[in-house]
Amino acid sequence: MPPMPNSPVPDDAVTAFQIEGEPVRGRLARLGPAIDEILRAHDYPEAVANLLGEACALAALVGSNLKFEGRLIIEARGNGPVRFVVADYDTSGGLRGYCGFDAEQVAAAATGFARPGAKSLLGEGHFMMTVDQGPDMDRYQGVTAIEGETLALCAEQYFAQSEQTPTRVRLAVTQADGLWRAGGMLIQSVAEDDARGSTTEAWIRTQAFFETVGEDELTDPELSSQHLLFRLFHEDGVRVFGSQPLRAFCRCSQERIETVLRSFDAADREGMVEPDGKIHVTCEYCSKLYAVAPEALETASA
Repeated sequence: MPPMPNSPVPDDAVTAFQIEGEPVRGRLARLGPAIDEILRAHDYPEAVANLLGEACALAALVGSNLKFEGRLIIEARGNGPVRFVVADYDTSGGLRGYCGFDAEQVAAAATGFARPGAKSLLGEGHFMMTVDQGPDMDRYQGVTAIEGETLALCAEQYFAQSEQTPTRVRLAVTQADGLWRAGGMLIQSVAEDDARGSTTEAWIRTQAFFETVGEDELTDPELSSQHLLFRLFHEDGVRVFGSQPLRAFCRCSQERIETVLRSFDAADREGMVEPDGKIHVTCEYCSKLYAVAPEALETASA
């Protein structure tokens, strides 16, 4: 196979691939402006921003494999300095996410040479993936304990327990020239069958190549997805399929905020009114501030 040119590829995309002639498939996510917008919506400490960036990359890797319109929600909750991290992917390529944390506890956990990972930040708790196919379908949720030090290890444990699918995950987040970047790669072994035979040897071989990928390669803006895949798997060959574009996208809106406020009774809403005569609500995901006139709620609900 001739060398693959390092042609420029837009950021904010997830690319599907398969090892040529082998029962191993995967996806590679590269995030630039999208993850920068998500992380800049809040003043996160570096360790928290890194955790959320990894969660968003993971949501893109897993969610882009959905075969229907819907959402995939990656969530981890624990008793550590970070109470929860959530990343939400919809099948149009929209990503959003946020963290809840105790700033003093995070600062204490972040002292030292190594940046704290998921286990150190989240403590004891659970890692969850939720598939939402819309209001007419039941949600599916799988849950495992937080056992790995990294979010990638949590995901591998989830697939081993909930999906029984051999899976490897690598995630990375960096900040260069003041801009956040994130990347991730996921590989999975296709199940054995009579026609395919044993997949063990191919899986072991692919994992050996996978282990060589560096965090800097996953986030390098000068290294295209195609070139990185060729660099890793050129000995066996790699078939690259189409890319799914990604973007920062929050589903909050004036209408949604007003709908939520109408769920409160009139006395509670009256207590929310601020000196300017309006109710102010800030979206937890994107930090956008909404101002709602109380009379608008009364008129719509009348």
